[in-house]
Amino acid sequence: MRRFFSSELETAATFWRIFRRDGVAYGFTSHNRDLLIDGITHRAAPGMVPAAIRMTSDLSEDSAGVEGALSHASIREDDLANGLFDDATIEVGIVDWETLDHHTIYSGILGSIEDDGRAFSGELKSAKHILERDLVPRTSPTCRAQFCGPGCGLSAPRFTSRRTVAAVDHERNRIKVADVLAADHIEGQVRFLVGPQTGSVFGVLGGEEDWLTLDRPISAQIEAGVQAELLQGCDHLLATCTSRFGNSINFRGEPFLPGNDLLARYGNGSR
Repeated sequence: MRRFFSSELETAATFWRIFRRDGVAYGFTSHNRDLLIDGITHRAAPGMVPAAIRMTSDLSEDSAGVEGALSHASIREDDLANGLFDDATIEVGIVDWETLDHHTIYSGILGSIEDDGRAFSGELKSAKHILERDLVPRTSPTCRAQFCGPGCGLSAPRFTSRRTVAAVDHERNRIKVADVLAADHIEGQVRFLVGPQTGSVFGVLGGEEDWLTLDRPISAQIEAGVQAELLQGCDHLLATCTSRFGNSINFRGEPFLPGNDLLARYGNGSR
C-alpha cells in the first residue's frame, strides 16, 4: 500500500465519495482536475474541503465534517433541501494524483446538513454511532415498532399501492390521489416513481378527502400524472392495531402501564 507523506514533496490530494440511498454516487477531489478512482469520476472541487477528522481506538464516536460552496453543479441546493442526501454513505481518503494509489481513511454516513444560502456544511458520523443506540426498548403507551417493519409482523406489500397523482397543490404541499382514503394514509409514506424526486420517501402529515399533505417540499417539476407508491399509515394505538389490522398480538407498547403522571393525579371527591 502506498505510504503517504514519507517524503518532503508529495503528489497527494483528498478525495471523498457520496453514495445516496437512491443509488446515485458522487465523487470529489481537492485536486485541480478530475480523477478516475475505482471507476468513479471524482470531480475537481477545490472549494469543498473536509474538516478535521478525529479517530479514536475506543468506542467513542469519531467525528468529521465537510464544507463547501453550493456552486458545484453536482450538489444542488434543492436536492439538499429535499433530503436526497440524508443518511448517505460517505468515504473520505487520500489519493496520489499521479499514480491514483489511494487509501480510505474515514467512512460513515452523512448526518445533519446546514445551509446558509451561500455554503453548506455536513456532519459525518462514523460506524461507531450505531453503538450509541439504546438497545433496551423503553416503555410507551403506543407501539414502538415501525409500521410493516421489524416487530410489526405485517407485510408492507399488502398495504402498498401504486397510484397516479391526479393533482398537485404546491402552495399547500399536498397531492391528490383518486380512490384513496386519506385517513388510512396519515403517518404513511409516499414515494414518487418518476421525476427529480424519484425514490425519495415523503411522510404523510395529514389528509382531507383524497388529498395527502406531505412532510417535505414537493418539487415544482412534480405534476399531475406522475406515478407514486403509497404505503398506508398507522397511529400506533392499540385500538387501531386491534380493530383495523387485527395485529394486537404484535403490539409493541404498554398502554395499561401507569406513567409518571400517576404521581400528579388526585381524587375528585366522587365515588
